[in-house]
Amino acid sequence: MLELKNVSWTVEDERGAENDIINDISLTLDDKKLYVVTGPNGGGKSTLAKLIMGILRPTSGQILFNGTDITHLSITERAAMQIGYAFQAPPIFKGITVQQLLTIAAGDRKINPMQLLFDVGLCAGEYITREMDSGLSGGELKRIEIASILARDLKLALFDEPEAGIDLWSFQRLADTFGKIHRDLDTTLLIISHQERIMELADEIIVIENGRVRETTDKESFLNSLKLKESCGCGETCERGVSF
Repeated sequence: MLELKNVSWTVEDERGAENDIINDISLTLDDKKLYVVTGPNGGGKSTLAKLIMGILRPTSGQILFNGTDITHLSITERAAMQIGYAFQAPPIFKGITVQQLLTIAAGDRKINPMQLLFDVGLCAGEYITREMDSGLSGGELKRIEIASILARDLKLALFDEPEAGIDLWSFQRLADTFGKIHRDLDTTLLIISHQERIMELADEIIVIENGRVRETTDKESFLNSLKLKESCGCGETCERGVSF
């Protein structure tokens, strides 16, 4: 359903030298699968998601969505094709309440805003009438933005480190929600994450390093390989995340 053909994104530094942030990546994502993109920090994971959403435009290459070339389409046009993106650092929407945001996101779709907030680990009664302003913490904004993505009827949903700034209980709720979406809906999920709990949900794991696909593998092979490594440099296995 999504195909990247030799996609690159290059920027110039202060001296005019070109740096390949994404370097000739080719990928195919199938319908209704859950993909986890992981790899070292700075490897190009978030940039890849922004290229898929249209926030950035490839320097070269082609992006196809259900057979349609979307390489040069805008964010709005891609959103109309039912592609959604949850930012790593979510924006603030002043002047509207949480319930209004979820209703706008849903469009004509019938939703239960209270359930959506519960699914991302928030007490609905405390947040449903709150305004989307700086009075909310980064973690609260993150969860509300994820709820707004869940409110939409999406064919492809992109999540950039959804666990960032979220407490352990809320993270478990969120992981359960991703699992439920994967089981019950026709949405393809692409989640950027270092968390083993998220990786356990994956159909495939894509490792991005130095702007390239280092490997695409199944979760069993990947997680087994992690058990052979020290994940935090102290001789113990990290329980909550993965280091590279």
